[in-house]
Amino acid sequence: MTVPSAMEAPSKATPGTLPDGANGSAKVKAIFHDTNNNEIIMGDDMTVSEKELNQYMEHYNRWKQSALGKWLQDQLEDKFGWKFGAEIKWKNVAMIGALHLVTAALFFVYVWESTVYTWLWGIFVGGCAGFGVTAGAHRLWTHRAYKAKLPLRILLMVCFCMSGHNSLHEWVRDHRIHHKYSETDADPHNSNRGFFYAHVGWLLLRKHPECIKKGRLIDMTDLLADPVVRFHQKFFPLLKTLFTYVIPSVIPWYFFGEGFLLSFLANCLLRNTMTLNFTWLVNSAAHIYGHRPYDKRIRPAENKLVSIVAMGEGWHNYHHVFPWDYKAAEMGDYRMNITTFWLDLFAKIGWAYDLKEPSKELVQRIVNKYGDGTYITTKIEHLQEVPDPYLLKAQ
Repeated sequence: MTVPSAMEAPSKATPGTLPDGANGSAKVKAIFHDTNNNEIIMGDDMTVSEKELNQYMEHYNRWKQSALGKWLQDQLEDKFGWKFGAEIKWKNVAMIGALHLVTAALFFVYVWESTVYTWLWGIFVGGCAGFGVTAGAHRLWTHRAYKAKLPLRILLMVCFCMSGHNSLHEWVRDHRIHHKYSETDADPHNSNRGFFYAHVGWLLLRKHPECIKKGRLIDMTDLLADPVVRFHQKFFPLLKTLFTYVIPSVIPWYFFGEGFLLSFLANCLLRNTMTLNFTWLVNSAAHIYGHRPYDKRIRPAENKLVSIVAMGEGWHNYHHVFPWDYKAAEMGDYRMNITTFWLDLFAKIGWAYDLKEPSKELVQRIVNKYGDGTYITTKIEHLQEVPDPYLLKAQ
């Protein structure tokens, strides 16, 4: 479903949907004045009272770091001068750190010892997990960029359970906060705090109080109205264990003759670690490195490398300007946006529908007004070079 013109951008009154009415000037003004173009699609939960919010914050503030944890953090500051500005969540440090250290130590064992079938299986599972994140948690459930019928929603939920991420509710809530309050204290992975913090550090430290407060106010009623999401929430620990760890490990062992230990190391460690880091790169690298052809006022950038490893999620300057575009990019080149290829395929069989995208006129208007000047409309390889006349004379 294409927005025919700049006069028909999404309306703030109906989050996540395209408007039927006119009053175009107000909608265009909303887009031009909202640097992340999200106020107009993401509303707060107006049922949360001030009293409830205060009680929620009081409950959150009761959490205290253990005596051992505080001592360890004090040692880091005293002996190395490392100041973190928030309490370290040592449990997360231990789990995420161990996952990466063991994976790094055993990487070459996996490379040289595992069978080609285990490699292919790992790529397949990694692709499914990535699709669950990009097409499911991100483009469908966070941004409502398209609609999906029940079979596709079930498939996306199962694929998401392979990714090793937090639950759908946590993922969508954090990503909606990120878009609505990007690069502020309320942003869960504020890139102004550096690459490491935006990449994984935000999972290792206690969240900023503003992030907690804004997270409680984010309207999640649309997400919880989906029975597939409710099922996921109810059985999430079991589903994550089954699809992230058990099934990926058992298949190569049972069907391909791979040793169980090697199968476990390959799929529960290496594959899972790569899936997590490819997604995290969208929060870190794609918010720091690259051009900003659509809006130079914001930090998200166009990053080709991230787009390759994150299945099309690295065209991030465009995405933060048009978060409701189902392609998460302007380009139609599937090589750099494999998620869009699969969504278009599911659209052909009717499982995905109401695919939203802005009109070319609206994109061009915003490029002209706010772009950094790097925007091009023609691929370089299609341009005809003019020969150097002096070289021609010399020949």
